[in-house]
Amino acid sequence: MNTTSSTRCPCGSGLVLEHCCGLLHQGENAGSPEALMRSRFAAFALGLEDYLRHSWHPDSCPAQLGGDDDTRWKRLEILDSGETGDQGWVQFRATFAEGPRGRQRWGVLEERSRFVRHQGRWVYLDGEARVSRLKPGRNDPCPCGSARKFKQCCA
Repeated sequence: MNTTSSTRCPCGSGLVLEHCCGLLHQGENAGSPEALMRSRFAAFALGLEDYLRHSWHPDSCPAQLGGDDDTRWKRLEILDSGETGDQGWVQFRATFAEGPRGRQRWGVLEERSRFVRHQGRWVYLDGEARVSRLKPGRNDPCPCGSARKFKQCCA
């Protein structure tokens, strides 16, 4: 995906990518499990498989990530996060669309993720995930979080 110096970070922080998750994608260590989760969401949205592997604990990283080029990650909401010593957690909700525009299906992935410090840096260990489908109506708020009506935004 092409990005410019004014591209907003997909993690929803409101910051420019290069001053937000882009720093982590370039090798800076995450200061917290939440920061790592935000950078991983951005990496999924941008298709950065190498970063996803680097930020995953080696004992739980799958051989194939199974990324779907047809899935577009639209919105991240952090519901809860914290850390105790070398263990942390993030509970989040990620909204996505898949399929061609106009016939796309919407869904929400909710997960409580576990993170650990491994070799001095936070990494994703695993999570308990649940996926549910959304059926936004034309006049409903857009699931991407833009605050516009669905028909005027992503429909």
